[in-house]
Amino acid sequence: MNIYVLMKRTFDTEEKIIIRDGEVDKEGAEFIINPYDEYAIEEAIVLREAHGGEVTVITVGDEDAQKELRTALAMGADKAVLINLEELEGPDHFTISEAISSWLADKDVDIILGGNVAVDDGAGQVASRVAEKLGINQVTTITELTIEDETVKIERDVEGDIEKIETTLPLLVTCQQGLNEPRYPSLPGIMKAKKKPLANVGVNELEMNEKELTAKTKTIDRFLPPPKAKGKILEGDIDQQVNELVHLLKNEAKVI
Repeated sequence: MNIYVLMKRTFDTEEKIIIRDGEVDKEGAEFIINPYDEYAIEEAIVLREAHGGEVTVITVGDEDAQKELRTALAMGADKAVLINLEELEGPDHFTISEAISSWLADKDVDIILGGNVAVDDGAGQVASRVAEKLGINQVTTITELTIEDETVKIERDVEGDIEKIETTLPLLVTCQQGLNEPRYPSLPGIMKAKKKPLANVGVNELEMNEKELTAKTKTIDRFLPPPKAKGKILEGDIDQQVNELVHLLKNEAKVI
């Protein structure tokens, strides 16, 4: 089985983040594998263990992303691919998905797994765009996956409920919390990862035209949310509190 995983290098949202001139200060930020992509990597390894084959992890970024790719290899992936778009100005979700699709175009794909969203922007666009470009089935936010021959049975999260789907390979899925418990890289895995293949693919190696290399969106600014204001304690009897609450919602919060 030919298994591919879409991975993104993101800053750790559990750590302090500094914004300078509309950009995340990389010098002071801690970068990790996007947590939702860890579910995808784990599920890919589980599928390989059950069905055989090979797991290839793909990311788009600069040379720094090799660290996260090596972590994925240490978890158990077989190969890694870095699509380096560093020379492009402001690649967006469109450009990234076009680059991944271009690289995958001549590959024999059985299944592609990705995270439901990336924790840094929450867009959830790239994986679905790749599936659309490749013309394969896609199911998002999955919490259970079973493959028997070409038939795939899936459970997915739908706002607190479960939807059951049956489809066929080739397929792209995005993974949600609850699908599995990602493994930690073991010491032997870390040592083996140093010898596993990691390909560095430049823009000139992709069959992409000028239109596909041009971003469709531009980030104007990035900023931290404003600090939360102090809460208010309403006093008096119930009628007074209700009247005060309505007044505040109408005149201060302006939500009614």
